[in-house]
Amino acid sequence: MEYLAAGNAAPNFSLLNQDGETVTLSDFAGKKVLVYFYPKAMTPGCTTQACALRDSKAEFEGHNVEILGVSIDAVKRLPKFIERDNLNFTLLSDEDHAVADQFGVWGEKKFMGKVYDGLHRISFLINEEGVVEKVFDKFKTKDHHEVVLRYLNGE
Repeated sequence: MEYLAAGNAAPNFSLLNQDGETVTLSDFAGKKVLVYFYPKAMTPGCTTQACALRDSKAEFEGHNVEILGVSIDAVKRLPKFIERDNLNFTLLSDEDHAVADQFGVWGEKKFMGKVYDGLHRISFLINEEGVVEKVFDKFKTKDHHEVVLRYLNGE
């Protein structure tokens, strides 16, 4: 599995959000966008990650960063996740993993001795011109937000 690297142009994808509305990456031209891929809504790790991003949203806004969470969940599952955990950012449905394929985050995974294809937990900071500025692939779900914010703060 080889995913996009810093300096690569980000694919200008369009996906449905939690309200069934189309969201396109170019809608955010002039802003930075944190596109974070997560395996499945309402699972423990994904909830920890999402809630930490929720609680840090003001800090991200201070850096002119929009947050987009992308999973292979069906659109109908996303509002439940937002409502249950009071999420304050956009979730997108990539059911056929076409966007995950474009970013290179769909691939072989191993869990409890089983090998299967799945979505890898990797985040991409896209700059104002639509280019991948930074890839975050080494973090724990509980400190993902801190890793990104440290980068944005120049630490």
